Amino acid sequence: MEAKHIFPSIFIMGLALFLVNADPVEDKRALLDFVNNLPHSRSLNWNESSPVCSYWTGVTCSKDGSRVISVRLPGVGFQGPIPPNTLGRLSALQILSLRSNLISGHFPYDFSNLKNLSFLYLQYNNLSGPLPADFSVWNNLTIVNLSNNRFDGSIPRSLSNLTHLAVLNLANNSLYGEIPDFNLPSLQQINLSNNDLTGSVPKSFTRFPNSVFSGNNISFETSASRVPPVPAPSMAPNPKSKNSRELGETALLGIVIAACVLGFVAFAFLIHVCCSRKKGRNEFSDKLQKGEMSPEKVVSRTQDANNRLVFFEGCNYAFDLEDLLRASAEVLGKGTFGMAYKAILEDATAVVVKRLKEVSVGKRDFEQQMEVVGSIKHENVVELRAYYYSKDEKLMVYDYYSQGSVSAMLHGKRGGERISLDWDNRMKIALGAARGMARIHAENGGKFVHGNIKSSNIFLNSRRYGCVSDIGLSTIMSPLAPPISRAAGYRAPEVTDTRKAAQPSDIYSFGVVLLELLTGKSPIHTTGGDEIIHLVRWVHSVVREEWTAEVFDVELMRCPNIEEEMVEMLQIALSCVVRMPDQRPKMPEVVKMIENVRRVDTENRPSSENRSESSTPPPPASDRES
Repeated sequence: MEAKHIFPSIFIMGLALFLVNADPVEDKRALLDFVNNLPHSRSLNWNESSPVCSYWTGVTCSKDGSRVISVRLPGVGFQGPIPPNTLGRLSALQILSLRSNLISGHFPYDFSNLKNLSFLYLQYNNLSGPLPADFSVWNNLTIVNLSNNRFDGSIPRSLSNLTHLAVLNLANNSLYGEIPDFNLPSLQQINLSNNDLTGSVPKSFTRFPNSVFSGNNISFETSASRVPPVPAPSMAPNPKSKNSRELGETALLGIVIAACVLGFVAFAFLIHVCCSRKKGRNEFSDKLQKGEMSPEKVVSRTQDANNRLVFFEGCNYAFDLEDLLRASAEVLGKGTFGMAYKAILEDATAVVVKRLKEVSVGKRDFEQQMEVVGSIKHENVVELRAYYYSKDEKLMVYDYYSQGSVSAMLHGKRGGERISLDWDNRMKIALGAARGMARIHAENGGKFVHGNIKSSNIFLNSRRYGCVSDIGLSTIMSPLAPPISRAAGYRAPEVTDTRKAAQPSDIYSFGVVLLELLTGKSPIHTTGGDEIIHLVRWVHSVVREEWTAEVFDVELMRCPNIEEEMVEMLQIALSCVVRMPDQRPKMPEVVKMIENVRRVDTENRPSSENRSESSTPPPPASDRES
């Protein structure tokens, strides 16, 4: 090919690549105008310098990246009216979800520009005024949910033009007037309950259950469904009047007895239903696990901002309580303070939801503790992303760590095989967890306590360093008796009330974790003869008999040239589990001791075959990856 033809071809290819990767400039400006002019409690990672399509939370673009087609921002804490001439400029928008916020004002007039809109979710806001008069401008609408707002006025007849409409939810508003007789061939679900509607149910809607029209002044009797009246019994004289009278008295007595029995049965049934409903409110785990919990059943129509997921600053998740309760879920395990689940949301985001049991403090104390926990940001601390508080449920939301806990790696999970961890990996777990604990202990003026250190609460970050989870729950939970507590093997001997655990007891628990890493054994385990062995006592007895080599995990004995490091780590662990609390080291001291075991940080350590002892002091913790 001649040179004069090559350059135009390269230019055209480059221009095409630029257009594919370029931001949708106009849509980006519209979104920034929207978010910068509407107050919100959660921070969003939207800014001029970052790419919209691949980075912005809640935003999806078309395949070629030329237009924004979806905006999902539920539960962000938007408050006030939607700024005019912002979202209305997203003319290619197909999905808009702003549910579970505090958006007020009228339905935005410039939404009429969104001709491609197919899914509209504005439920659980404070929108008011009449509904749009002309719905026919959105002829692609498939799902419309405007429930749990303050809309008034009549239901627009223009809805009958939406031939693709499959779901219409206008429940829990203040709509009045009669229900228009729509002809909506694609309609599968409708909910008009709890408004001020009058008249009767149109013939076209008689296929739906009466419950979707309840809470209105509506008659459920239509000409098509009227039942002919039952003829009155004949009053003609009966020749057998005496016998009939005797039979009537007997029958009357039977009716009275039957009525009493039926009344008792009805009362018992009512009590059962009430108890079942109360029990149902506490069956979050079953519903969450099966993905069956419908938001309409869970979230009250009087839901307010205090009954929503509270996200912490910097969290870029785009979901709300409704999404969480609809997610498919898998039980990860039962911990000291409740069940943990892996929840997979509609957009394939995976999070861990911890459902707390036996919370002993009120809402204010609970929220204050969550705010402290959520403020702890460190690479070796599993970050609390959000929490939820209601009378019946207390939830905490964390990132999901796919590699599982250190406990599962060391001891196997649900009867599965344990994961092989060499000495380098165990050192990184110990060092990362120690740094995380030191950060936790520095909180609240150096007085904060974790209260539940154990290997099942330690996970591995992307560099395979230990990360500490389940922070600060012991003070807000009911106390656990030693025989009941699942953390009994980690509990310091001085702890009699789990709510009053102190930093030295955290050090003891961390020492037990170090012993787990060294021995590969559980804190409390049984021998072949069903004898119960307490790990700390067993290690002390072995060391006392000078059989120290018997302490270490057989798997570690295959690693060459690590004997001295293992002995040093054993000494650190034993210093943490001494019986007297005031004789245990502080957490920053533990970090320094572990760092000194390995003179060069694990990431930069030469292979064990070529390694020689180095007198170079360890670099500062802030300069090392963890």
